[in-house]
Amino acid sequence: MNAMQLDTPLAIEQSPLRLAQVGRPRPGPQQLMLSVQTCGVCRTDLHTVEGDLELPKLPLIPGHQIIGRIEQRGEGAGRFPIGSRVGVGWLNSTCGICRYCRSGQENLCPNAQFTGLHVDGGYAAYALVHQDFAFVIPDSISDEDAAPLLCAGIIGYRSLRLSNIQPGQNLGLYGFGASAHLAIQVARAWDCQVYVFTRSPEHQEHARRLGAVWAGQAGEQAPVPLDASVTFAPAGWLLPVAMRHLRPGGTLAVNAIHMSPIPQMPYETIYHERILRSVANYTRQDAEEFLALAASIPVHGDIVTFPLRDANLALQQVKTSGLNGAAVLQVA
Repeated sequence: MNAMQLDTPLAIEQSPLRLAQVGRPRPGPQQLMLSVQTCGVCRTDLHTVEGDLELPKLPLIPGHQIIGRIEQRGEGAGRFPIGSRVGVGWLNSTCGICRYCRSGQENLCPNAQFTGLHVDGGYAAYALVHQDFAFVIPDSISDEDAAPLLCAGIIGYRSLRLSNIQPGQNLGLYGFGASAHLAIQVARAWDCQVYVFTRSPEHQEHARRLGAVWAGQAGEQAPVPLDASVTFAPAGWLLPVAMRHLRPGGTLAVNAIHMSPIPQMPYETIYHERILRSVANYTRQDAEEFLALAASIPVHGDIVTFPLRDANLALQQVKTSGLNGAAVLQVA
């Protein structure tokens, strides 16, 4: 099968992914084999390809925002009929027995397997997933529109929840790429007033078109104190800045799997019961809630499509913030 394969992590400008012919994967017990239709391109893929994350295996096929149809089922994998359209995100499987899995915190499972990291991902014609971590895609959402929902959308939704934002409150978003441009649509559906901080004038205008009441640079002061905020850019220097924009008792949720160092900040920055918390992965409940919400709002992604062979180019665009919205690979 065709796949964009990583043999050695390198800067994306060196095009480390190569088009390869590899064997079709075989589903094990409880696993589904999907014929991949589309796969979203995520900043986490960039961290994988450039070696920012510890890679448990090489060669590796990245990609964890997969839309596909079930072509084969492993032993005991009877949850979905053959031919069903499902989505696959970052979580490929968890142990199901640790304290985190048993308490609804499966996103923190120490034995979790991640798509496009431990298990080959969706930059390929076929991919595998444990049947419990495949999700029904609402019929109203196309393959192209659905792909970014499987990570950018779900993790953005979890970030909003962990920020403690309430309907009608003032929300800050730092960075305005694939995840933020979906999260703002959820926040606006909750009647939140959204303030966007991003260095790109094009992204600022994009945010205004999607309902932001204000958009400016991260160093600028928002017109009002913020009740909650989410940072999407993997820049540690942003955190003290964003904390200073919060009202007392506000929460900053950090949506990043990898980040540059966080600078020292005076205690006054976090005083008055301001909360700083990270966001790690998501749960199946997050995925199911968000996909239903995305169909009902409805959430519309701004999508730029690339053929599978141009995965390096798509990731280069992600790195330089060259897209207004999300990149999606056309795989089928």
